[in-house]
Amino acid sequence: MKKVQTDASEVRLHGISGSSGICIGKAYLVDREGVDVIKKYAINSHKAANEINRFKNAVSKAKNELVDIIKGLPSDLRQNAYILETHLLLLNDKMLHGKTVEIIKNESVNAEWALKEATTQAKSLFSSIEDPYLKGRSADIEHVSNRIMRNLVGFKDVNISGINKRVILVADNLSPAETSQIQLEKIMGFITDHGGKASHTSIIARTLEIPAVLGLGSASHIINNDDIIIVDGMEGLVIIHPEEETLVEYDERIKKYAAHKAEIKRTSDLQAKSTDGKVFKVMGNIELPEEIVTVKDHGGDGIGLFRTEFLYMNRIDFPDEQELFEQYKEVVELMAPKPVTIRTLDINGDKEIYGAPKTKEANPVLGLRAIRFCLKNPDVFKTQLRAILRAAAFGNVRLLLPMISGCEEIQETYRLLDEIANALEKQGLPYRRDIHIGIMVEVPSAAIIADAMAGLVDFFSIGTNDLVQYTLAADRGNRHVDYLYNALHPAVIRLIHHVVVAGNKNHIKTFMCGEMAADIMNLPILIGLGVDELSMSPQSIPAIKNMIRKFSVSECREFAAEVLKKITTEAVMRLIRDTYGNKLINDLKAEKE
Repeated sequence: MKKVQTDASEVRLHGISGSSGICIGKAYLVDREGVDVIKKYAINSHKAANEINRFKNAVSKAKNELVDIIKGLPSDLRQNAYILETHLLLLNDKMLHGKTVEIIKNESVNAEWALKEATTQAKSLFSSIEDPYLKGRSADIEHVSNRIMRNLVGFKDVNISGINKRVILVADNLSPAETSQIQLEKIMGFITDHGGKASHTSIIARTLEIPAVLGLGSASHIINNDDIIIVDGMEGLVIIHPEEETLVEYDERIKKYAAHKAEIKRTSDLQAKSTDGKVFKVMGNIELPEEIVTVKDHGGDGIGLFRTEFLYMNRIDFPDEQELFEQYKEVVELMAPKPVTIRTLDINGDKEIYGAPKTKEANPVLGLRAIRFCLKNPDVFKTQLRAILRAAAFGNVRLLLPMISGCEEIQETYRLLDEIANALEKQGLPYRRDIHIGIMVEVPSAAIIADAMAGLVDFFSIGTNDLVQYTLAADRGNRHVDYLYNALHPAVIRLIHHVVVAGNKNHIKTFMCGEMAADIMNLPILIGLGVDELSMSPQSIPAIKNMIRKFSVSECREFAAEVLKKITTEAVMRLIRDTYGNKLINDLKAEKE
């Protein structure tokens, strides 16, 4: 990052887009007493009990603080209470609480140092995870640890709710608890040195619908109180000391963005119908029941992907059937009669959990994960399948199997489902066995033999995030090869086409739930190839539905036929620009302006 000049000339800093929108205003530096410099000192072993009690008192105080914040959440943030409730659980989690106590006892050190060590170890478990959402949970551990640490050393917590002027927050970092205290009539947006798009802080910012840019590195050291700054949440851009023409430009962008946002929000509940009459379902991806509200608010036609891993994280055992059933039932009832697509466990590999047997794998992303893990651990799998079949009695459930690579995995799952249905019938428990069952097409082998698999399932759901990296042998998290990772690579497009054709021949529909589905630039190809349903983060739904209404399916089919002839990614992208450039770029400009 460039160092700011002393003459207060315009400076631009690039970070990570946390939440869309633009704001212009005065900077307000969040003054936090630091807890970074923690000294280690030895204690007498007979004083370990006193040190442990001091730590437990700090935890208890942190718990009371979080409970008070949860109780005071405004109505528009109630749906995100689960984030802070997760922090409550982390306060007593074995990897943080238990490990700290263990270090105090075994190493005879002060509580502050023990907590710092336990936090470092816990964060390292998540830092190696590839999935960006789960990787972001290391930030939650750090936020919880910092709250305990401040109580240990006697520092005061940041009082975001007490800010009484119209400003833009500038901080080294903001925890979800701090972000949830933002008063919208006072805080216009915020920027931080750390954090990422998948963090819980970003999720809350998107719920509040305020601009946020994260991961700026050292913005809090460069920006001074009352500096005029521009926060561009679409571009992940912060402009310090903007020049007059920049202010005029962004003032106009704010007006256009507000008008565009209001327009697409007004029509988000309407069908996504093409100009020639085809209706597309645009669904939401969720992690927890609380996110249903966001899907409904943004006009979602159902849940296209309910990830179930979160219920298995941050615990030392597996959830039981009743716990899973109650969670699934809540989602199904809240969304009824619209469909809820429940994906079975996609853990290990890049989503390790504590209750799972530990196996050393050289390449876990290609190892015992998802359906492979489930079939190797049938008791865990059957518990989840029982809960899903029981929840299906209360609404419209679709079952989705991840990382299928061969027909045998589907057949074995059906055998287990029949066994479970028979057991539920004998027990007299309400259930449904006749639910639609689909597979995630994210492994090239599944795409290649889609014609065979189509005879076994009710729908395909293409997971482009993994399909792209497996097809191109390019790790999406590896900066050395990320230039290769592109969903518009001809090989990926041809695989999608092959899957759709196989589905059509067997009268089953093809859905898409990866990041490719949420990108406006991809829409003419996906529509033309014949994808029937798209699923994405709830905030992306209105813009995608709005854009679908501007396309003709018949024209998109002709366009897709031309795309399939291209042999390079650049040629595909050039064809999109040449054919639909004005329509797509104008809509993207409206989003950004």
